[in-house]
Amino acid sequence: MRKNTSISRLMLASVMAFVLLLAACSSGNNDNNSSPDASPASSGANAGGDNGLKPVELTVAFPIFGAEPKDLGLVQDEINKIVKAKINATVKLMPISFGNWNQQMNLMLSGNEKLDLTVTVGGYSGAVAKGQLLPIDELLASRGSGIAEALGNSYLQAGIINGKTYGVTSVRDLAANQGILFRKDLVDKYNIDVSKIKSLDDLEPVLQLIKDKEPGVTPIAPGGLGSTFIDILRLGDLLGDGIGILPANDNGLKVVNQYEMPEYAALLKRFRKWYEAGYVLKDAATNQTQTSDLMKAGKLFSNTAGMKPGFAAQEARTSGREYVTVELASPVATTLEVTKTMWVVPKNANDPERSVMFLNLMFSDPQIVNLLDYGIEGKHYVKVAGSDNTIEFPAGLDVTNHPYRLNLNWLMGNQFLSYVFKGEDPEIWGKMDAFNKGAIKSKALGFTFNVEPVKNEMTAVSNVINQYKRVLETGTIDPEKNLPIFIDKLRDAGIDKIIVEKQKQLDAWAKTQQP
Repeated sequence: MRKNTSISRLMLASVMAFVLLLAACSSGNNDNNSSPDASPASSGANAGGDNGLKPVELTVAFPIFGAEPKDLGLVQDEINKIVKAKINATVKLMPISFGNWNQQMNLMLSGNEKLDLTVTVGGYSGAVAKGQLLPIDELLASRGSGIAEALGNSYLQAGIINGKTYGVTSVRDLAANQGILFRKDLVDKYNIDVSKIKSLDDLEPVLQLIKDKEPGVTPIAPGGLGSTFIDILRLGDLLGDGIGILPANDNGLKVVNQYEMPEYAALLKRFRKWYEAGYVLKDAATNQTQTSDLMKAGKLFSNTAGMKPGFAAQEARTSGREYVTVELASPVATTLEVTKTMWVVPKNANDPERSVMFLNLMFSDPQIVNLLDYGIEGKHYVKVAGSDNTIEFPAGLDVTNHPYRLNLNWLMGNQFLSYVFKGEDPEIWGKMDAFNKGAIKSKALGFTFNVEPVKNEMTAVSNVINQYKRVLETGTIDPEKNLPIFIDKLRDAGIDKIIVEKQKQLDAWAKTQQP
């Protein structure tokens, strides 16, 4: 994933259509992870060096957009100089393209292939239910002080399922709102006053303008591979997977089937109208090209996006274009925003203790964080004169020819330890912190659904969702005809049973919360 909001788009796409690791769950939690008697580290994973720990190589897998960066090996070597000195380990970075991520990770987590540290993308609770992950509570206590300090107790607790912690989220934007990203050149060309766009009704005349005036430019697309418009323009707290949601993030903690909500049908009707009018990317349901690439190529005017502080500048650095944004809703914090990507220790980890120690470095060591984020100083970036924290491309390098551009700052541990790129707000991390703290809190914030009691129904319902969701929520097919069929198939697959179970668990969770 290339960036923080990309994560928002991507995760929802993954949850509802393209990851859904919740499907085909099998029971059993592997609890063979016992923590050694070790004192917590200070700012690093092990302040006192390796303490006689045997050498180990850690395989660390994570998703990326596009091909593996040319200079990944060089950056890995620099990381290993630090990791070897601090925890007597080396890491083997294993980037996997998003196109192959779901399939490859299912194979790796289900089989016996060695994997020491990885990420779940929208499938955290499903991976727990399948027994693919190790509980790490004791290791976090003994080896994860940097993680705990960076995240704080409330965000650590978001990873608890059935009383055990199986993963931790990264430090990033932990809330999301709803918005639209526009190309600034076309906004300026047609004197579009984006400040007047407060709703989808206000947006439609702008889309029509681009359709009429810019042949060859698609007015709008869902943001992110595999995502839909409703993945961003949400109707409430998705409670982890969207199969039973909390409308308006409250609803008196009553779970409903969003696919039967009148508001859902109304949105589908609107998107179908957009599609037939030629506003929407024709292959939106199957498109495999990043929206940033479509923007860069001049083929797209706007896309839906989950906003955050600094989003337009971040997108500009990715595609080389300038953007303006419109927010259609206030930011909301949900468990889904916290757990949409989680760093986890797979059951086949060779040395779980060292896995957590390296993860701790990703949350506490600025050198590790910035190597992962930006590469090697002097080669892949340089500091702006007079600044210790602002960087820019070296002479001769830009977004088109850079040999190390993961664009995964939002994923790589503690983003608040990252440098700020030239042109971005130097106060971005303070504003991001305020964004997180000021977000509307879902009434179910902290609740995680355990899919185990309805694993068979989850498989069946997920299959139906995979068949209908993307084509309906991009306007590709007629909802008048297909939404009733979709709903009937969901019922036949067992969605009502899932919602009853989710309500039962939510009610039990609510009783444990402070009034």
